[in-house]
Amino acid sequence: MAYTLKKFVLEKPTLAFRFLMDTFEISMGEAQKIVDKRRVFVEGEQLLKKSALIVGNIGVIVFEGESKGLRPIFETEDFAVFEKPSGVMMHPRKRSDGYTLNDEIKSLYGRDANAAHRIDKSTSGLVLVGKHKQAEIDLKRIFATRQVQKSYLALVHGRIDDVMMIDEKLKRDVETSQIRLKVHVDERGKASQTKITPLFYFDDKDATLVEATPYTGRQHQIRVHLFHVKHYIVGDPIYGIDEMDAERFLDGTMSAEEQLEITQSSRLLLHAQTLAFEYKGIPYKIESTFDAKTQFYNLMKGIK
Repeated sequence: MAYTLKKFVLEKPTLAFRFLMDTFEISMGEAQKIVDKRRVFVEGEQLLKKSALIVGNIGVIVFEGESKGLRPIFETEDFAVFEKPSGVMMHPRKRSDGYTLNDEIKSLYGRDANAAHRIDKSTSGLVLVGKHKQAEIDLKRIFATRQVQKSYLALVHGRIDDVMMIDEKLKRDVETSQIRLKVHVDERGKASQTKITPLFYFDDKDATLVEATPYTGRQHQIRVHLFHVKHYIVGDPIYGIDEMDAERFLDGTMSAEEQLEITQSSRLLLHAQTLAFEYKGIPYKIESTFDAKTQFYNLMKGIK
């Protein structure tokens, strides 16, 4: 488990945020967040006020990374680059989520290390991590100002012969959608652009390996844009399938056998392939060694 309950006995009444600051060597803001997230218990009761005086048996839910041996493919003094496997979340949303990439990040570099950006749980590939708080801030800034060039590889349904520039606005929470998480092409949404370059067509599976270059960073951008042009990604459990099936996948009630049958793959065939950026005056271009052409071909279920 990534989240564990730490137990303490506090003999003198102490302000809750001061106890957290001193015990875990954190800032007042970080201490207040722990209380706000309902992770402090006094005599078994959840603490609601961060300014409260606490005493007696104290429990605090904390994140402790449990490594499975995943190591970065590249690192400097300030940052590291991991290859996240498909099916692994970036960080846990609740105690029951178990292993995430955060387990490796915190285990290797400590509690102040964090990812500078996110990729979907179903997507595999490169993730840039700041080893300390200032590196995280600096790296997030270059992402926010679009100074990072990213590319992805995907296996999509159908044949694509020419380069496509998809320029369609994207919006979440469209009224007609059964799924809150789902993103839609919608004129009320945010401007979004993705360049799609065909690399190889598999005639026997009627599928094309493409390079996708996003010029904006919207949630599910590549997946939604490819779905919009009727070349949705093989193995996508949300876009390109019936919404009732998508809900079952998100609820965890779809079996692995059903997922393979419905989506034609055991996983989403999308991989974050390259990251290019400048940091402290030094240009970096990091490329995954993942053999998407072979791996994605083998993962796609054959057409009967």
